[in-house]
Amino acid sequence: MTHNMKLWRDAFQSIADGSKTIELRLNDEKRQQINIGDTIIFNCTKNNDVITAKVKALHKFTDFKELYECLPLDKCGYSKDEIETADYTDMYDYYSQEQIDKYGALGIELCDVSQNCT
Repeated sequence: MTHNMKLWRDAFQSIADGSKTIELRLNDEKRQQINIGDTIIFNCTKNNDVITAKVKALHKFTDFKELYECLPLDKCGYSKDEIETADYTDMYDYYSQEQIDKYGALGIELCDVSQNCT
């Protein structure tokens, strides 16, 4: 199955260059449809660039606090300098506490990334 998702430019570039291999999302109804082996087409919000990746693994957690304690943050898009100050509350920029309580958190581990830049 193929899924479409939007990414901010920084996250898009980090996946494209291979420094980010785990995309963090709310485990909402849309993400609950994702399975290992599926394809995700990521669209950059700033331009028409596209990344295609395969789902290697799915890491499900009750909340982002648990996710941040269990997954390697350097693979989740944080630079080595940012890891010490990285905090699960960073995800409140994207999701409300109510959404997190309802759906939980998901780390989508990616492989076979290919990029199509226009």
